[in-house]
Parts: sequence; structure tokens; C-alpha cells
Amino acid sequence: MSAPPDPVQLRVFENLLSAIADEMGTALERMGFSPNIKERLDHSCAVFDGVGEMVAQAEHMPVHLGAMPMSVRAALDAHRFGRGDVILLNDPWQGGTHLPDLTMVSGYFDGDDDTPLFYLANRAHHADVGGVIPGSMGLFRTIDEEGVLIPPTLVIEGGVEIPGVLEGFFSKMRNPGERRGDLDAQLGALRVGEMGLERLLERIGRNDLLEGCGALQDAAERHVERLIASIPDGRWHGEEFLDDDGFQTGPIPLRVAVTVSALAAHFDFTGSAPATEGPMNCNPAVVTSAVFYVLRTLAGEEIPSNSGCLRPVEITIPTDSILDPPRGSAVAAGNVETSQRLVDLLFTALAPALPDRVPAQSQGTMNNLVLGNDEIAYYETIGGGGGASPRSDGISGRHSHMSNTRNTPVEQLEHALAVRVIEYSLRRGSGGSGTHVGGDGIVREIELLESFEAAILSERRQSAPAGLAGGLAGEPGRNTLTHEGQRRELPGKWQGILAAGDRLRIETPGGGGWGNPETTAE
Repeated sequence: MSAPPDPVQLRVFENLLSAIADEMGTALERMGFSPNIKERLDHSCAVFDGVGEMVAQAEHMPVHLGAMPMSVRAALDAHRFGRGDVILLNDPWQGGTHLPDLTMVSGYFDGDDDTPLFYLANRAHHADVGGVIPGSMGLFRTIDEEGVLIPPTLVIEGGVEIPGVLEGFFSKMRNPGERRGDLDAQLGALRVGEMGLERLLERIGRNDLLEGCGALQDAAERHVERLIASIPDGRWHGEEFLDDDGFQTGPIPLRVAVTVSALAAHFDFTGSAPATEGPMNCNPAVVTSAVFYVLRTLAGEEIPSNSGCLRPVEITIPTDSILDPPRGSAVAAGNVETSQRLVDLLFTALAPALPDRVPAQSQGTMNNLVLGNDEIAYYETIGGGGGASPRSDGISGRHSHMSNTRNTPVEQLEHALAVRVIEYSLRRGSGGSGTHVGGDGIVREIELLESFEAAILSERRQSAPAGLAGGLAGEPGRNTLTHEGQRRELPGKWQGILAAGDRLRIETPGGGGWGNPETTAE
């Protein structure tokens, strides 16, 4: 590849690299133990070059993939990789998202090299990491309540597991056998990635492979520069409000100013709320993920997904804010809920600048539900309505934006827990009206057959997903509990003990409509 590759060559090359990440994801899915991995596919995989810059990723979880480069950087800063070494981490202040997301990083060596030619990484959400409540996703005030915090830690050295390290982590978590099974699946996925790189090197050769990786990163940069050039120069402002932090503190402001000049953009989140008492805090890795995602979705073309996307971008995040909280702050919901609302915020800011591209707001939440006891922990997220766009209606009953998982099948849920699913349906009419109609949310009602601890972390219960260009808002979500025949509404963030016979009903938000409802879509 001595001459600059043409667009067709680049696309083929991108597909070859992203196929490696796809194969890693398939292996992780097939080898995983928990429904969270096997059924919901709450995991992500990516390939990085020899200096830790991302060169390819699978189309997995956007909130993982934009943040994972910071975890890889933390691993490289903490350890000089040898052959067969694997680092494990989940520290939110070193590129992690929240504690249940465990990241594994390994190096790939070519020939007699003593430094890695590439790095491979995957991230998977584990159903429990030793939090105060099962599932490790509840109303916490400190990171210590959320579970085991793992800084970059060498767990495999020279291909051999270091005795006692993983067992020390597992001993603090519920269902350690399932944790071990899912981590072994992550290790297996790394090995699948290594085999994929071996095949690619044999097919292309070292020099052309490295040149191609650089060309892909340069291409991603050019794509984003082209997007930025389509935005009128100026300063575009957005403001959104989280419902609350679970401790009656709210609404909570999120603010951004996007300054566009020539081929560069500056995203300044100054003015966002201070760090919260509850778990709505996220970290710069999650904020970067949101920016990365929005740039790719607004480009109007398929952009190579790698580190080049962020070269034309500067991001400013105020310290000690909800987006960069002091160490020790609770962050469980920041990764899942605040991240979704950051996408709302960025679209709000850019809608006047790109009226033909920005969609109405989607559900703006992942509707997190955990159930469990001392022996078992179950976690799921629930889809909702997608926002309508200038070109089409919003999609119904699906995850959107920073979440890309499946919903857990009824059969798997009833197999995993002593529960009965009473209703699982679309929430008809919950999408906002418009020239294009917002997608409908979901109704999921579960009856408990034995007592469990439970927690819900959800947004858009007090505010509705907004429509755009005259479209109407979608319906906000609603959580209700029926106990001994009496139904009561629950707040968006709640935890407690549920008894056998109780019914928990979650109605997820609909998406906003786009365009005047009185205008007929063509």
C-alpha cells in the first residue's frame, strides 16, 4: 500500500479490521455465562494500534466504545506489556464507565518484537461486582457502595493466571462462578482477536497493515472535518435537565456550548451541575463517548470508527462537576442515564445548525432494573421509543443512542429468576405526533414469585422527550408497584424489597415527533 489507498481500498481495509472486532464480540457472546452477555449483548470489542490509538471497533455499545481508548491508555501507562499479559480494570477515573463494566486489555506481538504491534480490548457489563445491593446498580452515594473498584491490574502474566488475584475480586462479588465464566469469555475473545490479526498480517503484510491503519485514522479525521465544515461557524448552545439524582435533588442542569470555526469544533460543558450526591455522575470518558457518537451519527455517511474522529475536536469539562466528579463519587447511573441525556443535550445544541439531520429526542434513558438476593443478581435495561427524524418515523421498542443491547427474552428472564412476566408489549400511542411520528415505548410488567431486592434507575419520568420542528413530545415513562392489590407510582430512581406476589410495571418513554403533525409525510 505504498500509494495512498483509494476509497474502495479503504472501505475493504476497514471491513477487514472491524471484522476482527466483530469476531471477538461473537466469541464473547457464545462463551458468556450470564444473560447479560449471552442475551442482551452488553459488551464491546475494539482493536488499537501500537501506541494505543483505536483503529477499529465492532458496532457494539456506543457508551463503551468511545470510552474504551482511555482505559487502554490507563493500562499502557500502568504496565509494559509482555507476551501473554492481560490487564483488567474498571476504575471510572482511569477510563472506566461504571464498576460493572470490566475491561480487559492484551498486547499482540509480531515476530520477535518485544513491544506490541497492536492492542486488543473488550468491555463487558457484569451482573454484579459486589455492590451494597445485588446488581451493583442502585441509589448509592459513594463509589465504595457500588462494588469492587479495580485499577489497571495484571491478572495474566506470560499466558499464566497470577494466583489469587481474580479470586480476590470474585470473593467480594455475588455469584462468583458466573463472574468467572464471563471473564473467561472475555479472555477467549482476546484470543480470537489475536488469531484475526495473525490472519490479516499473513494476508496483507506488516507494512501495508500499519500504513492502512494510519490511512483509516486520517480518513476518519477528514470525514469529521467535512461534517464540521457543514455547520455554520458560530457558537451553538444547548441546555437539558436530568429529572433528579435519586435523593430528591433536581432538576439537574447539563449545558454545552459548541463553537465551530473552519474545520474544528470545541465542545464546552461549562455550566453543567456540580457533582451530585446520588449516582448520576459520569466521567470524561463517558462525555467523550457522547461526543464521538453524535459526530458519527450526524456525518450523513458511514465514518471509519477510530481515534481519527476526535482529532478535529476539543472537549472542555469542568472539574468537580457531574461530568468530572471528585474521586469517590457514585457513578453507577452516569454511564447509563446521564450519557443518554448528554446525547439529547448535544442534539439540542446542534439542531438549529443542522435542521435536516438532527432527530427529535429518543427515550433518553436505559430503564435499568436489578433484582437479586445474596446468591443471585440479575440486571437488564429496557428499550423505548426512538425519536422521529426529518426522513422517517422513530423506531419502536428498541434501545437507542448510547445503548445498543437487546432486551432480555421473556423465556430467559423467567429461567434466570423466580418471576413471571405478566406483560411485555409496545406502549401504543406513547410516541409524539408529527409529520414523522416518534417511536412507541415498551410495557414490561413482572410478578415476583419470591422476595427480591430491587432497584430502578431511570430518567424521563418527570420530563418528556421533546419533539423537533413542530413535532410533539413523546410520553414520559412511568414506574408502578402493585402490592397486595394496591398500586402506587414509584419515582424514577428507587430501590427496596419486593415480596412474592408483588408486580413491578415499567412503562418506558416514547420518542418525540418531528415536524408539524398537520403536515402529511411524503
